[in-house]
Amino acid sequence: MTRLRTLAHSRALMVVGILVALAVPALTLPTLPDVSVVPVLLGLLPWVVGKYVLCPLRWRALTDAGLSRWWHVRAYAESELLGLFTPGHVGADLWRMRRLTTSGLGRSDAVASVALDRFVGAVGLTLFVAFAGAALQVRMVVVALAVAAAVLLVLLVLRWLRPDLMPRRPLPGPKPLAHGLLLSVGYQATTAALLLGSLAATGHTLAPLEVLAAFGASQVAGAVPGPHGASPRDGALVVGLVAFGVPWVAAAAAVALKAAVAWLPALLLGGTSLLLTRREVRRRLLPAGTPA
Repeated sequence: MTRLRTLAHSRALMVVGILVALAVPALTLPTLPDVSVVPVLLGLLPWVVGKYVLCPLRWRALTDAGLSRWWHVRAYAESELLGLFTPGHVGADLWRMRRLTTSGLGRSDAVASVALDRFVGAVGLTLFVAFAGAALQVRMVVVALAVAAAVLLVLLVLRWLRPDLMPRRPLPGPKPLAHGLLLSVGYQATTAALLLGSLAATGHTLAPLEVLAAFGASQVAGAVPGPHGASPRDGALVVGLVAFGVPWVAAAAAVALKAAVAWLPALLLGGTSLLLTRREVRRRLLPAGTPA
């Protein structure tokens, strides 16, 4: 956790992130004859709202730790930036747990908060793809049910063997869970909008249901972690788009563009919040009158 804190406050890391954000589109987009910026920007705008507003509100609804909406928005933005640097986005989960524990929440409660948020997000994805009528919904439902059964089994085993690791706070009731699922479905809709915009930017289009089918199929591969923009999920998404008739180059460029533009709000929102958090921590730790 100390290493993660050092990583988050590293100015060199911020510079590397900016360079990566510029290098990825610079290397992938020139392979296409025509690329339009407008469609991807139109898809990016709702996605930013979904990722940096709806997701933090979902996390807050499932946590109920007495922290403000603004606190959750800032902590989530910080975690997203760190998550882009780690396979499987695991850095985001670690940072969110750290922010909860440093705000007074017990470690077991912090772990339960992040785990429940992840689980509700996965169920929301399954519901979104299923209700949209996309293909492979049966497989995704089976995967979601298997994950739910595994989570329940782990909780039962922990409750029996290590009751000290169980959350001390009560788990959210049906109303917060329903609220979280609704927000999760809304976020998945904005993700589909970003994918549609990224594909349209390459000069190719698909029917929304076809895009949702490819998107839903790629989530099954998300169980295997990988770096942002080059994970098994991204590869499966490229294959899914190609299966619906998109050329390989365009499909790969669309997925790379989708991954690349995610760095922009992460650097702007998450990076700014990390700098503010660092300044606030130093202000609390330094004695009065000590120059910062």
